[in-house]
Amino acid sequence: MITAIAPGSYDPVTNGHIDVINRAADIFDRVVVGVVGSPTHKTPMFSLEERVGFLRDALEDRENVEVEVFSVLVVDFARKWNAKAIVKGLRVISDFEWEFQMNQLNRTLAPEVETVYVMASPSVSFVSSSGVKEIASFGGKVDDLVPEGVAKRFAELFPQGRPGTPENPQE
Repeated sequence: MITAIAPGSYDPVTNGHIDVINRAADIFDRVVVGVVGSPTHKTPMFSLEERVGFLRDALEDRENVEVEVFSVLVVDFARKWNAKAIVKGLRVISDFEWEFQMNQLNRTLAPEVETVYVMASPSVSFVSSSGVKEIASFGGKVDDLVPEGVAKRFAELFPQGRPGTPENPQE
């Protein structure tokens, strides 16, 4: 059985992430989606429990996909699962630049683990977690960009948009 991991902060998971994970699940026998417990380079909007729950709900129909939390080096997470590959999605050139650096570091630490890149499908190539958060915070509709549970949570958090916006000037 060939296992791959799909690590990320998933803050929040988007339909772009789901697209990459589903396509990886069609290639590998098992995909372990690793949710970073405490990302070092950003503060998550959603709790770890919410991020894991969003993923589990969105991927519940995939029998060969598991969602787990990790707070170690990606290569150590891969080794824990005896994974042969790290799966990463690519949307734009800037994604490649960052992922290329990470690949080189990971190969230095774990040459036995290959990184596999999945190009974003055209329908979701523009979707990013940061973009979705920005749209939702101003009361914009994100239903087509994220799984249903994420869209519902955004509607709870920002029912009228962010306080101080033209649509919501009183708050």
